[in-house]
Amino acid sequence: MLSIQIEKKLPHFKVEVDMEINDEIAILFGPSGSGKTTILNCLAGLTNPDQGAIANNGDVYFSHEQKPLAVQKRKIGYLFQDYALFPHMTVKKNIYYGMKNYELTEQIIEVLGIKHLLNKYPLEISGGEKQRVALTRALATEPSILLLDEPFSALDQETRQQCQDELIRLHDLWNIPVLMVTHDLDEAKKLGDRIFFIKEGKIEKVVLA
Repeated sequence: MLSIQIEKKLPHFKVEVDMEINDEIAILFGPSGSGKTTILNCLAGLTNPDQGAIANNGDVYFSHEQKPLAVQKRKIGYLFQDYALFPHMTVKKNIYYGMKNYELTEQIIEVLGIKHLLNKYPLEISGGEKQRVALTRALATEPSILLLDEPFSALDQETRQQCQDELIRLHDLWNIPVLMVTHDLDEAKKLGDRIFFIKEGKIEKVVLA
């Protein structure tokens, strides 16, 4: 179980959330600038809460009483909103960075339709293609937690559908906590087990999808 009790002061409000995520797909849903990405960044260790605690199955990621767990030790797969691909690496090298299972990775490459991009560099591919590469890289690490920040927003409808279905299939296979940000309520209802409605850093309500 992933346990998150954090406070983080932002310029216009304070993020204050207390949530527990089981081996499910949990959706963070709310307007832009409401603190959703900040929650993901605190989980990943890219920023630290002002106080509180984050733990996953007994592993303490953050506590104000001790030094935060290093980013590389958290076993988190993170698909950033801006993709964060390494520009000096080919698509193939980006994907293989941190890869755990070759056969699974090849299957994901096939499903997401990016085999023809493997020898290209990030600057040579489109935004939608970058998004699919970044998603493949995040999944290829076989993470213990998967964080997705609007993972399918730049994709066409058909590819979006395929990626959604693949995420559901992989989640059924892995049974890990997935925390996903989306602005698409239909997508939230399709993918999420629970939807956390966030406004100005607070959870307004939780709905079973």
